[in-house]
Amino acid sequence: MFRLTEGPQRARTGVQTERFTLGPAVNLRRYRDIAIVLLALAVPFWFLRASMRDPNKPVTGPDRIVVTIAAPIQFAAATLARGLSGLFGDYVYLVDVKEDNKNLAAQNARLREQVHKLEALEPENRRLRRLLELKQNLRSDVVSAVVVGKDTNQFFRVARVSLDKARDIAPNLPVLAADGVVGTTLKSGKDTIDVRLVIDAGSGVDIVVQRTGARGFVKGMGDEKYQCEVQYMQRNDEVEVGDLLVTSGVGRRFPKGIPVATVTEVVKRDFGIFQKVVATPTVDFSRLEEVLILTSAPPEEAPVPPVASGAPSAAPKK
Repeated sequence: MFRLTEGPQRARTGVQTERFTLGPAVNLRRYRDIAIVLLALAVPFWFLRASMRDPNKPVTGPDRIVVTIAAPIQFAAATLARGLSGLFGDYVYLVDVKEDNKNLAAQNARLREQVHKLEALEPENRRLRRLLELKQNLRSDVVSAVVVGKDTNQFFRVARVSLDKARDIAPNLPVLAADGVVGTTLKSGKDTIDVRLVIDAGSGVDIVVQRTGARGFVKGMGDEKYQCEVQYMQRNDEVEVGDLLVTSGVGRRFPKGIPVATVTEVVKRDFGIFQKVVATPTVDFSRLEEVLILTSAPPEEAPVPPVASGAPSAAPKK
């Protein structure tokens, strides 16, 4: 009987002991929460009271304690606020810098494009200024044209030029460029003209050596080297490699003094009356873009002044 009642008695005793043990713990937690709430309310009150105190009055003990405690907290809070403000300001600054860099990069790209366009226009402007200067020096009626094509087969060396409007252009009229003689007109359509280049085997220009005045006749060789042969240059005529050949003005076909070619080879033969002279045209036909067509015969006058920075000068006499 004793063993049967011992178990329930022990169980009841354990429950009572547990209840007796948990009671003070619950009360302690309740008092702790109340203390935390009162402290949370009192601390801001004392901080506010200390900040609103008249600075002319002496600081009391509680206020001194509050100020002493609040000083490091305020310093840490101010430091943290300054750090966060600086970080945010740096972020905004970097965002603005990125946007500025983007705008500057776009502006730089536009400026580079404009510079490239201006650099591309500079050679054209220089070429057109020289052509205009040549036109002003010529005392003949001229028509300007633009090169639109070339035909350099094994039989002919012809360039096709286009006029600004339809004109009646006769054949065998002189065609000039800023660097010198281009050739003569061959046949014309409404607004296009075929020009026989000076390197064509069927062309010919009466010339003189600018340095010595020796006479000759430049005839195209019709080869792929874009060269001309100087015919009827006598053996005793003084001519050297590098000499500039200009138009003689004989027959008033070409104006006098226009560059034609530069001597590149001189062979004085042991027999015969004439020497062999080979020359290269002063005009670069691979880069020819604009020409002038003389529609009236040039008057008898002094040689046309050379265009600035145009045809190469004659080689000095050795």
